Amino acid sequence: MDCTAFIALFLLFVSAAAAAAEETLSAYEVLQQFDFPIGLLPKGATGYELNNSTGDFKAYLGEGTCSFSLEGSYDLKYKSTIKGKISKDKLTKLSGVRVKVLLFWFDIVEVRRRGEELEFSVGILSASFGMENFLECPQCGCGLNCVNNHQGRRNVKLNRFVASS
Repeated sequence: MDCTAFIALFLLFVSAAAAAAEETLSAYEVLQQFDFPIGLLPKGATGYELNNSTGDFKAYLGEGTCSFSLEGSYDLKYKSTIKGKISKDKLTKLSGVRVKVLLFWFDIVEVRRRGEELEFSVGILSASFGMENFLECPQCGCGLNCVNNHQGRRNVKLNRFVASS
């Protein structure tokens, strides 16, 4: 192989690799493809796995576990890997996300989009929140009230968890 052929082959390989890298979506973009806002995941998601035929997914947080409070109403904890099944407007069989309600910790097991509302289920209890509360990704440690990354405090419209019917 002469030098010119080698350079042409090398440039072809580099351009193909760059095109493949551009096609790779982030975990946040995958959420958007299923009509969910990016703010369901905290900042720092480093990757994901998605089986398009079954909907099985995993999202990975780069800094390990993550916890924060939302306006002092709810405490949230994310494990380093969040798992579940994703389909349009529905996340089911979730594991890796917990919420503290009053004094007790519950696993969030399902999230459904119903119009402009997100309904979170912890089994027998559920709560609905407006989509506008999830347009921004919370940051581990400080949630949506991080002084360095946000201007002022943001009011999150929270509804208390209520028993499912």
